Amino acid sequence: MTRPISLLLATAAALLVAFPAGAQTRVASAAQPATETATGDTIPSAARTSRESLLRKIEIQNTRPMDQRGINMFETPKNDGVPFTGIKLDFGAAFTQQMQGLRHSNAAAPNVVNGVNQNQLYTLGTGFNNATANLYVNGQLAPGIRVALSAYLSSRHHPETWVKDGYLQIDESPFDVQLFDDIMKYVTLRLGHFEVNYGDAHFRRTDNGNAMYNPFVGNLIMDAFTTEIGGELFVRRGALLGMVGLTGGEIRGNVTRPDDRKPSLIGKLGMDRQFTEDLRVRLTGSGYYTKSSLSNTLYSGDRAGSRYYYVIENTTATDAAQFRSGMINPAFGDKLTTLMINPFVKFRGLEVFGTIEQAEGRGATETADRKMMQYAGDVVYRFLTNEQMFVGGRYNTLEGRLPGYAADVSVDRWALGAGWFLTPNILMKGEYVKQKYNDFLPTDIRHGGKFNGFMIEGVVAF
Repeated sequence: MTRPISLLLATAAALLVAFPAGAQTRVASAAQPATETATGDTIPSAARTSRESLLRKIEIQNTRPMDQRGINMFETPKNDGVPFTGIKLDFGAAFTQQMQGLRHSNAAAPNVVNGVNQNQLYTLGTGFNNATANLYVNGQLAPGIRVALSAYLSSRHHPETWVKDGYLQIDESPFDVQLFDDIMKYVTLRLGHFEVNYGDAHFRRTDNGNAMYNPFVGNLIMDAFTTEIGGELFVRRGALLGMVGLTGGEIRGNVTRPDDRKPSLIGKLGMDRQFTEDLRVRLTGSGYYTKSSLSNTLYSGDRAGSRYYYVIENTTATDAAQFRSGMINPAFGDKLTTLMINPFVKFRGLEVFGTIEQAEGRGATETADRKMMQYAGDVVYRFLTNEQMFVGGRYNTLEGRLPGYAADVSVDRWALGAGWFLTPNILMKGEYVKQKYNDFLPTDIRHGGKFNGFMIEGVVAF
């Protein structure tokens, strides 16, 4: 354990040393004479190096910026002040690359199949994971009406390009009727195939190539994230907010076996208030319910996979096939009822975010429901001008019944992280993580399982 900690501390020290040097370089360049362009125009050096000059102009209404400005933004803004100047097409992208230095061990009994011990762990080294990337397309069609499409150019589970989601968002009435105009002052409609708005944790997670909003490298152990086809109606009035959604309950559309497929109902209630310039408080409660499904994927919908490659995986594992390493899928593919509560408090540079989640359901071959409970807490402190650097810690624990188990199991994870925004759209961050599996059967590869070590990640998003 000493070596990974030493590497992480050395990296953090290097960032702290590099920052003042970088700041001095920028100040010095601002003091230089203005430069002349090829057309003869002069550009003051200070303008070239100001923060504003590094921020991409937002031209599509009601969107969440992919860069640092999108941090701690939950639902897309309702009144963002972006004027409508005609039909527009806008492109964005996000890329990530990690260096991984994790080690793992277990105490599972040998399980030899065709001469291969299925419970023997891979030998892990220190190196680079494959890069991941997202592509974003937004089209402004009318005042307050836009269409969005996002694609994974490369992901852990799918090295080829594939579409994540595509939907229509309406924040203004397309009809010149006063009643509709008054209603749409508070209402946002989303229709199509989209990331369902269950809970607030999905706004802070890493989404394949976009890791800008996540102060850590990994997502939650039981990760509520999926895309489904349907519609959501979101209402905001002052600090109060509410949402109701109806979807097909599965990650893709299907019209076969209608008796086995029921729609999913999603709801959210809460408040989000900026009490003073320094203090913001948000509290929401969300629910998700489906009576029957052939393949519900609320906890298995992230086909991008885990950031922790090959941890607690055997010697036959591959990047794509075992893409959820380090995560727990409760396998509630048939019936599911969930509740998530998320408090968020930000006072100046200090922010606290919590997750309390209960999920109950069963798989297609089960006759009785099982229950899982998850708790997570983030404490992050952002500092320097424009919150350019941050440090933080997260504790995440999961307990409940898995398929084939007569008793509950649990998983605990600690993570310490730090990051530095070189610019508003370039982030370097590091994490030390430690995870332990408890009460798994001796025949399960996760019996006595644990992993720990460091992750270093670079992110570019614009």
